Amino acid sequence: MSARHFLSLMDFSPQELSGLICRAIELKDLRQRGIAPEPLKGRVLGMIFEKASTRTRLSFEAGMIQLGGQAIFLSPRDTQLGRGEPIGDTAIVMSSMLDVVMIRTYAHSTLTEFAARSTVPVINGLSDDLHPCQLLADMQTFEEARGSIQGKTVAWIGDGNNMCNTYLEAAVQFDFQLRIACPEGYEPKAEFIKAAGDRVRIVRDPKEAVAGAHLVSTDVWTSMGQEEESAKRLALFAPYQVNRALLDAADPAVIFLHCLPAHRGEEISDDLLDDPRSLAWQQAENRLHAQKALMELLVAPGLRSA
Repeated sequence: MSARHFLSLMDFSPQELSGLICRAIELKDLRQRGIAPEPLKGRVLGMIFEKASTRTRLSFEAGMIQLGGQAIFLSPRDTQLGRGEPIGDTAIVMSSMLDVVMIRTYAHSTLTEFAARSTVPVINGLSDDLHPCQLLADMQTFEEARGSIQGKTVAWIGDGNNMCNTYLEAAVQFDFQLRIACPEGYEPKAEFIKAAGDRVRIVRDPKEAVAGAHLVSTDVWTSMGQEEESAKRLALFAPYQVNRALLDAADPAVIFLHCLPAHRGEEISDDLLDDPRSLAWQQAENRLHAQKALMELLVAPGLRSA
């Protein structure tokens, strides 16, 4: 049987994603009660990081340990990928020694090429196109706070980056309406807009996007690899800052999410993470639990404990 991968939210059915979120909430509850199931005991996760990270490394490494397994961190300096070995060759060798591989990279093609030759599950820890693991945590956070997101309205404010692309996929898979407010020329990729169909609307006015929204989310204006554009982006995106006044235009029960790290005073106001409507810290923790549920499903389906 070929390995099953998680490179995009579209790799799972809506029902599977819903079940995964439920399991993440269950695993979180078990940890809070001091119960430690170890369905991945003896299993090993390999983590390839071409892009730096705090939350991705901590959540995957700690998550694998909590499930009874072990994790190995690999930077470009630690592998022959950094010296030009073909991706497919690396995938063949690594998957012969590991049980699951997580890759955080730039080009999405790195993931697809690796997965095509891997005999074990490959997880997208972030690419320039998509960040599906973050959206699992976001959907878990909304579920915990407000229940089902189906039929609700979500507002994305700012750059049409990999997070925005993934929100477009989430709109399809979790069945919500998405409004995106961004400057002209900074829309998400056309292929993701097309796939979302009538679930998405792109506007230029942030107030129009958040009107009545149940969830508001944003991200940094300058992503990794775009540092040379920073000054231009700071000026262009200034009207797209999310602050308390903007949230006031949303639904009274709105929650605010940010995948972090946040640049206070730029995409969010200095005080926004302290607003009771912000669940960014809970969202960050949920990376741990959502990814534990994901690894369990991919590596040991049917072997759940507790």
